[in-house]
Amino acid sequence: MSENIIDTVIVGGGAAGLTAAQVLGRARRSVVVLDAGSPRNAPAAHMHGYLGHDGLNPAELLRIGRDEAQAYGVRILSGAATGVRRDGDLIEVTARDEVLRARTLLVATGLRDELPSIDGVAERFGRDAIHCPFCHGYEVRDRPLAVLGGDNAAMSVHQALLIPQWSRDLIFFTNGLDIDAADREKIEARGVRIVDGKVDGLDVADDRLHAVRLADGTEIAREAVFVGPRFVPQDELLLGLGAERGENGFVPVDPMGRALPGVWAAGNVVNPMAQVIVAAGAGSVAAAAISAHLLERDIDAELARACGERASLAP
Repeated sequence: MSENIIDTVIVGGGAAGLTAAQVLGRARRSVVVLDAGSPRNAPAAHMHGYLGHDGLNPAELLRIGRDEAQAYGVRILSGAATGVRRDGDLIEVTARDEVLRARTLLVATGLRDELPSIDGVAERFGRDAIHCPFCHGYEVRDRPLAVLGGDNAAMSVHQALLIPQWSRDLIFFTNGLDIDAADREKIEARGVRIVDGKVDGLDVADDRLHAVRLADGTEIAREAVFVGPRFVPQDELLLGLGAERGENGFVPVDPMGRALPGVWAAGNVVNPMAQVIVAAGAGSVAAAAISAHLLERDIDAELARACGERASLAP
């Protein structure tokens, strides 16, 4: 194989991408990771639910992951992919002023959290404005909490039903959502107070959330709020190669992460529910599938070469 052709280009340097890079590097494959340096969990100071790394800063996990991958010969480039196309059996990924020619591609570009347009939410996101109780709920247990209704109405209702596991002092600010009678009955049965009306913003002092401010000027003391973002997959590369989103708004993949011939995807770009450890696992699974695919192609090429050599020696 020509030196300028890479076995695998991985776009995305988060948990999924770096795990796949390490697995493939250890399999002695040539790997280039293209990392835009904008992980979804960058606002969070700690991550949880990752065995052996509970409470670790997400940035530290990625630093360790980069070092580990590079120790196995993985090349890591900083920057975003600006284009992708097929060239016969190869895939060309444009990055900065360089065109990377690869036999396989793994897309691990994550998703973007589209937050409710409420003053203060974006600034506090990942701190005391959070969306995942399994990630951050324990740290705000037994405190005065709130759920802020947003465009992701189903998630807002789900949060209102779920969060009482962490605190019984919970208010659901509907923020203009039309909650049907059945859901309202369930929420109230959970002991949750429902406050209708629009939310104007969050009141913050001394770098801490103190209250939720309604449009009529009312302020209600709260120490943390849960929001329901709209999950927007950063799947432009997959779409550019011909993939289509499914009914859930994400590109479907098979159990090994294959999205298209020669193309795999792992992590939040195809699974909005994947926490860090799940994304890492998906990267490992995809790497194993990529390795198997490359092996099959290597065997085919070697068989063809052997047949050609025998034919040339035939009388």
